[in-house]
Amino acid sequence: MDSRRYVMELNDGNIIPVLGFGTAAPIEVPKRECLEATKLAIDAGYRHFDSASVYHNEEEIGQAIRSKIAEGIVERKDIFYTSKLWCTSHRPELVQQSLEESLRKVQLDYVDLYIIHFPMALKPSKELIPKDENGKVMYDTVDLCATWEAMEKCKDAGLAKSIGVSNFNHKQLETILNKPGLKYKPVCNQVECHLYLNQRKLLDFCKSKDIVLVAYGVLGSQKYGEWVDQNTPVLLDDPVLGALAKKHKRSPALIALRYLLQRGVVVLAKSFNEERMKENLQVFEFHLTPEDMRVLDGLNRNIRYVSASFMEIFIMASTRSSCTHLVIWQTSHTLMIRDLSSGSSMMLNTSQEARVKFTVEEACAVNFCHFHKIVNVDFFKDSDLHDFFPLTALFPKLFFLEV
Repeated sequence: MDSRRYVMELNDGNIIPVLGFGTAAPIEVPKRECLEATKLAIDAGYRHFDSASVYHNEEEIGQAIRSKIAEGIVERKDIFYTSKLWCTSHRPELVQQSLEESLRKVQLDYVDLYIIHFPMALKPSKELIPKDENGKVMYDTVDLCATWEAMEKCKDAGLAKSIGVSNFNHKQLETILNKPGLKYKPVCNQVECHLYLNQRKLLDFCKSKDIVLVAYGVLGSQKYGEWVDQNTPVLLDDPVLGALAKKHKRSPALIALRYLLQRGVVVLAKSFNEERMKENLQVFEFHLTPEDMRVLDGLNRNIRYVSASFMEIFIMASTRSSCTHLVIWQTSHTLMIRDLSSGSSMMLNTSQEARVKFTVEEACAVNFCHFHKIVNVDFFKDSDLHDFFPLTALFPKLFFLEV
């Protein structure tokens, strides 16, 4: 089955296959496996391939694509290839350079989609996460709109057919959408999305702006060390999901994938196992009923799997909103709350309901070494943590609220 038969139109008139093949893998996975898996995926029928400069596998993916073109299995126009701009290249003068470097590695003339990986900037560096002599992450101050203008130039230059973003919340999307002189809207927003994090509000917002939501971590994500929270439940073991899988005589994975597709989400399925690759393509062979969809909607828990816990705290104060911004951390028994507008902070002991106020300077002096997500904390149960700050894909311990 050729997955390219099932496509969605983007707001710039290009099309994107609704089922893509994710290529991110732990560093311990040999690059040769990515090469062979991509070849197998093309043979199975996948035509949409998602990569990024930070995955360090673009050379292997390009080699696989070119080998299949040489064999006559596919043509370049059949392949939809995505790459991403890493955080150290947000400065406008570095954007096209970064894309050209990805094209050099993959040995293609253009990418079908180029997206900003995260809405945060790090100091230009050859290191993935640049740090100073004290081991502190070195953040950069770059206007997202300036980065986006450089992305638009990449599209005009023919280096990228379409441009989009990843891990943006609706406020960050609005920053670009409301930019004076905007030439191209983002065609997509790629975020973690699955049954336990269905991103309902963000999906509704994206649809209202004709922006496609692309989902990664769609099966709850494999437990890839520092990138994934090791304390999260296994999504595919959910009994409700299992019951529906039994009803439809399909695997739990297929039910989870079908749920997202029927909500109008583009899905990135990731498996280097040939049989599972082929099985995932069966997602187009059946439909879930409205009642099935309602039941699956009820599984949402606002749980994130992707955490990248090696990252330090990142604080971003919005200068485009009149609302008060609060930054919240949680240790095992303590919530840290910082009001960025007033400069005051408050510590909430979740076991004793004690509240202690202190200054920002004092807050910075506290050693936040061991963090846990804010989950099932009554104090915040009515807050839209999952929608409001999708950067928790990188920083699960950091949340923004507006009051």
